[in-house]
Amino acid sequence: MILERLQIQQFRNLQSVSLIPAAGLNVMYGINGSGKSSLLEAIHYLGFGRSFRSARHQHVIQHDADSFTVFCKAIDEESTQSAAIGYQRLRNGESIIRVNGEQLNRASDLVKLLPVQIFTPNSAEVIHGAPSLRRRFLDWGLFHVEQSFLTLNARYQQILAHRNALLRKGVLGSEGAYWNESLAVCGEQVDKLRESYLDRLAPYIYANLSHFLPEFSFEISYYSGWDRSKSLADVLNQNMPRDLKYGFTSQGPHKADLRVKADGIIAQEVLSRGQARMLMAALLLSQSQYLLTEKRKGCVFLLDDIGAELDSAKREAFISELLNSSAQIFVTAVEKQHVGFVEDYKDKKMFHVEHGQVKEE
Repeated sequence: MILERLQIQQFRNLQSVSLIPAAGLNVMYGINGSGKSSLLEAIHYLGFGRSFRSARHQHVIQHDADSFTVFCKAIDEESTQSAAIGYQRLRNGESIIRVNGEQLNRASDLVKLLPVQIFTPNSAEVIHGAPSLRRRFLDWGLFHVEQSFLTLNARYQQILAHRNALLRKGVLGSEGAYWNESLAVCGEQVDKLRESYLDRLAPYIYANLSHFLPEFSFEISYYSGWDRSKSLADVLNQNMPRDLKYGFTSQGPHKADLRVKADGIIAQEVLSRGQARMLMAALLLSQSQYLLTEKRKGCVFLLDDIGAELDSAKREAFISELLNSSAQIFVTAVEKQHVGFVEDYKDKKMFHVEHGQVKEE
């Protein structure tokens, strides 16, 4: 989907913003605090139903308002069908989502409609941080290319939560066999989908890494969350005494991880923060490329503060490859020269952001 029109109201310091973006590259520049990141944050709500900057929706709504609204008109590149998408978040936490005037009950229906990726100065945390961040990366791609994944993963999480609740009470007892079998059957399916997805994604990742970080030799692997020489059912049964002792399920797909080695060493230990950002850029770009190949869909890509820790050559390489993947890009920069290499690119628009006002040049 490509955003043809965007309207934002009562969102942080953006009182009322309306713009018509380019289908290719959109550059938002201005001093810190002008509202550049807030604009990306508003678009992020359309793709995730949440902020990438705050867990509290109330902080996003202007202090004298009861809600914020983000509206866009989007068009599907393949079918040329358009959709009017509206997202409103009330101060009491309620969200109202409408597509072509019809109210949606689930945020996942909105997320599936508009694939949005985000790249910020904190993106390196996916590499350096907890395995849950890397699972989230894999699951985003699966959600958009594998129709069964959302329901299957939700079912796994429900069974896991129920088993953990019984473990905490120490009363798994006669129900143990049933919940172990249910978790194992569902977990094996989740695991196979993740492993298959990474196998298909890996060639794109390796190609991008050879371009972005040619000084390293990378190895990408998937850890299932348990020893795959045994079935998940056997592992759950064997771990029962320990799980009862500690009150949670110690192994399974909820412990899965995407593992990356650079020159044979765990990437977290050898890459600088800037290099880790380029690794994450390669991973995100790979998903955009794969989504285009598999589903003929382009991503909406949000790049916040592109000048942070990336030199001009890396910035140019990343943005150029994203444009080749048919992504619609919204990039923020403090200075125009941070994206000076786009001067000759035709399908672009420049927007100056100042005091919450957005003006097209």
